[in-house]
Amino acid sequence: MSGITLSTPYLDTDAEQLSFSLGRPALDALAVRHLTVGGLEVELRLLGASHQVFAGPVRETVACLPGVAGGLPATAVQDFDDWGYHFGARVRHFAAAQFSTRVAWIRSRSGEHPGALYGIFPGSAEAVTALIVERHSTGVSWRTWHTYPQSRQIVATHTRLEAR
Repeated sequence: MSGITLSTPYLDTDAEQLSFSLGRPALDALAVRHLTVGGLEVELRLLGASHQVFAGPVRETVACLPGVAGGLPATAVQDFDDWGYHFGARVRHFAAAQFSTRVAWIRSRSGEHPGALYGIFPGSAEAVTALIVERHSTGVSWRTWHTYPQSRQIVATHTRLEAR
């Protein structure tokens, strides 16, 4: 099962608190899913402070981290050995009805996808962190969504890891 109801409240309460980093060690996770996608070992990690994805040489963290200033880059590009890495993030604000519709879509897509992990945080069925990993022709890609019902913000990220 890819979706879980969590008993721990989330630590990041606003999109601006999220930061991006590569190479961090594994943080305490609320849920972990191990997958093999296109021959590559992938670990999806759901944190109280958002997410980590470990895939091949990459250790991606998008989270609210103590002592680290918030703010996600629109894009980040890096080379890892024989891999090219490209990250993109976008924050969107929604009207109440649009927010609810979008969260329902994220939950449905994550619930049906074989490469997904998502959690629903206590206090609101619309407080969700979702991760989906997929194979593509030259590597893997993953998408994540972090929803904030109190501000009706959704942070969406998309990462591609491609063999060179």
